[in-house]
Amino acid sequence: MKIAILDDYQNTATSLADWGSLAAEVVVFSKPFADADEVVRSLAGFDVLVAMRERTRFPAEVLERLPALRLLVSTGPANAAIDLAAAQRLGITVSGTRYESHPTIEHTWALILGAARNLVAEAESMRTGGWQVSVGQGLHGKTLGILGLGRIGSQVARVGQAFGMDTIAWSQNLTPETAAQHGVRAVTKEELFTQSDVLSIHVLLSKRTRGLVGAAELRSMKPSAVLVNTSRGPIVDEAALIDVLREGAIQGAALDVYDTEPLPTDHQLRILPNALLTGHIGYVNRDLYELFYQDSVEDIAAFQAGSSLRLIK
Repeated sequence: MKIAILDDYQNTATSLADWGSLAAEVVVFSKPFADADEVVRSLAGFDVLVAMRERTRFPAEVLERLPALRLLVSTGPANAAIDLAAAQRLGITVSGTRYESHPTIEHTWALILGAARNLVAEAESMRTGGWQVSVGQGLHGKTLGILGLGRIGSQVARVGQAFGMDTIAWSQNLTPETAAQHGVRAVTKEELFTQSDVLSIHVLLSKRTRGLVGAAELRSMKPSAVLVNTSRGPIVDEAALIDVLREGAIQGAALDVYDTEPLPTDHQLRILPNALLTGHIGYVNRDLYELFYQDSVEDIAAFQAGSSLRLIK
């Protein structure tokens, strides 16, 4: 059996699980593939692929060109980058792993605090021999808006409440009763954008949420507001966001996700001083990686034994 571990950017996969127990050839790919043709060229001949979340896409046209592939393991319980219908048609088993939300919740707050207190500029000043260079924004008594009060959004709100923030939320299906269960006040979409001092996005990417945050919503925000996105890039109209950041129409944005990932080296967001950026590391956490890779080994061992674990259908 030949196994490929994909997109292991930090080269940690082999140290976090017992791949030797599988008695198979294991090859690690640590850099992103440039395009679908490179995916096919690189992965031809592998029986098993272990995909890190949605970093590499597997549409039908890619799966059809990988005739040796028998098992595709995705870290996490779901993967929108895999064409499941095509996999089923081609006889490819797709398995997942368990997932924990707390790394993303923690990183959301790292971004909020980093943006509020200008941590990057202050740290860089100290590193280059300087001292204070900015006046930060406080959070106590301010309004935290949550776009999507689900598993992650509700916990982000809980932390905001610990900071003494007023918490409000909106999503298409949110009821006042559900919001109240989390100590959050349900508001209209318009109120969410006009009232929030920090607005954090926690809805899933779907047809109805793609472009949900557009130019009108962004321009309705307070000039002192910060937009935070640790969900998926296309939920926000990226071009509109760049425009409002350039104009200073809002104080800033703290982003971990983008329309194109990895973010191109010459992307306009990289040069905006009011954009705090990280490279989709919300889930990049040692504890979660151990869970991902140990479950992946279990999935493959089960497949070798003629059964299956954690099927994604």
